[in-house]
Amino acid sequence: MTTDLAASPDHLRLLRGLQDDFLATVPTVDPGVPVPWCGRWRVRDLVVHLARVHHWAAAQARRGREVPLGRGPFDLVDLYGTCAAELYDTLVALGPDAPASTLLGPGPASFWHRRQLHETLVHLWDLRTAGGLPLDVDPAVWADTVDEVVTVMQPRQEAMGRMAPLPAPVALVATDADRTWSLGGRRARDALLGGGRAADARPPAVTVRAPARDLALLVWGRRTPDDTGFAVEGDRAALDDALARPLTP
Repeated sequence: MTTDLAASPDHLRLLRGLQDDFLATVPTVDPGVPVPWCGRWRVRDLVVHLARVHHWAAAQARRGREVPLGRGPFDLVDLYGTCAAELYDTLVALGPDAPASTLLGPGPASFWHRRQLHETLVHLWDLRTAGGLPLDVDPAVWADTVDEVVTVMQPRQEAMGRMAPLPAPVALVATDADRTWSLGGRRARDALLGGGRAADARPPAVTVRAPARDLALLVWGRRTPDDTGFAVEGDRAALDDALARPLTP
């Protein structure tokens, strides 16, 4: 699968494409195959998880509560197809500016376009990698995955008290997307909380350079800095400390 991304990502269109790819991949991978970077999960657990997340997110977008899906067992193709369609159809019907419940409080339904795009992308990588299958996605989409962690997910984890602030930022440089981020920087946290946007004067403790996909998988706990493709400059202990923290929910 190859994704063509314009300068401004159409998150909803890309979400639909990744959902289609996920659905098409489900019957090609043994449901009992382990997904070791997701703890004790097997492929069946991964598919059910993403289906439940789509179902829940659709209810959040509608500012309602989801009807429980039950414990299963499920027909994986039918379950995922139904929940993926529910999410997409809900977001199309609402429109991007409809008021919704989001991870950051009340906000536009378009929040879920981006959030579910990256949820689906990471889990599509999980599914295809567990099955020994390649995944070809534009680096700009992966770069947006990194950006969401840096500007939304990690600052939210910190604001909710789920992790302490990093002693110093970690610089992330995407070598194939002309993007640079400051993980744990004060600017991202202040922006999330509605405060000032003054630049963070603290220098990064360490800089990590890698393709955008690898950076995204790194901050989502799927890769390590020792894997091929990473160049680390600076305090490796500071990087290991940051990656050991719950950067994402």
